[in-house]
Amino acid sequence: MIEKLKFFFNCSRAFALPVTILSWLTVFVYGLKSGGNIWNGLLALIGISLAHLAGNMADDYIDYGVLSKDENFMSSTVETKCCFLRDGTITLSDLKKMIIVCSIIAIIIGVILFFRSGSGVIWLMAAGGILTLTYARFSLIGMSEVIIGLLFGPLMFEGVWYVMKTTFSTKVFVLSVAVVMFTVAFLYIHTLLDFDSDKISHKKTLCCRINNKGKALILFGIFVAAGYIAAILFGFMTSNPAVLLCLLTLPFVVWVYLLMKNYNASDDKSCEHFYFVLFKARDLMAVFSILMTCAILLK
Repeated sequence: MIEKLKFFFNCSRAFALPVTILSWLTVFVYGLKSGGNIWNGLLALIGISLAHLAGNMADDYIDYGVLSKDENFMSSTVETKCCFLRDGTITLSDLKKMIIVCSIIAIIIGVILFFRSGSGVIWLMAAGGILTLTYARFSLIGMSEVIIGLLFGPLMFEGVWYVMKTTFSTKVFVLSVAVVMFTVAFLYIHTLLDFDSDKISHKKTLCCRINNKGKALILFGIFVAAGYIAAILFGFMTSNPAVLLCLLTLPFVVWVYLLMKNYNASDDKSCEHFYFVLFKARDLMAVFSILMTCAILLK
C-alpha cells in the first residue's frame, strides 16, 4: 500500500502540493482569526489538494497525447517530461482512472461544503474544476500563468474564506494576489525549465512566446515584485506592519534567479539539475507564504 501511494504521489507530482497547502494555510489562519469555521476550512484543503493532483495528471495526460506524436519527443532534453508514461511504468488508461478518482472525491467534498456553507461553493467548485482539468489546453495558447493565478489566487482564497465565513472579502482578494504572485513565479520557473519540451509540443507558454530564455527570465522578477506590492498593500489595509517580514525573502529571490540563469546557460539538463532549480523556486514560494502567515498571527 505504501509503495502504491508513493507511486501515485510521484505520478501526480505531489512535490508541488506544498504550494497548495501553504497558500491554503495563509487564508485559513486569517479565517480562523476572524472566527471562521475550522472544519469547513480543513475539508476545503482536502478537496483543493485532490483537485490539484488531478490537474497535474490531466496536464501530463494531454501533453503526452501531443508529444508522443512528435519524432523528437523521446530525445527531448528534459528527461522529466511525462517520464512515467514514456518509460511504460503507467499507461494513459491508468492515468485517466487516477484523474477520475481524485476528481470524484474532490466533487463529493464540494457537495458536502455546499450543504454546510451555501450555494457559492457550487460556482467556485465549478470554475475551479473546469480550469484545473483544462489547464493544459490553456497552456497551449499561452494562458497558463493566468489560469494558475486565478486557481491559486482569488478562487482558492475567496473559496476557503467563503466556506469558513460564508462571505467574500476585498482584503482576502489582495492577500490572494500577494501569495499567488509567488505561486505564478514558481510555475513560471517550471515553464522555463520545460522550455525545450514545450517548444517541441508547440505550446505557447509565456516564455515560449518571448522565445528567448534570458529575456523571459526578467518576468520572474516582475511577478515577485507584484507579490511584494500586494503584500504591503494588505499590510496597510489591515494595519499590520508585520507583513514587512515577507521582505526577508529578497535574497532568496536573487538566488533562484541566478540558479535559473545558470541552468539556461548550462549543458546539464539532467533530472537532478532540473529538480534542484524547481524545488528552490517552490521553497521561495513556501517561505513567503509562511512569513505572511506569521504576519497574520502576529496581528
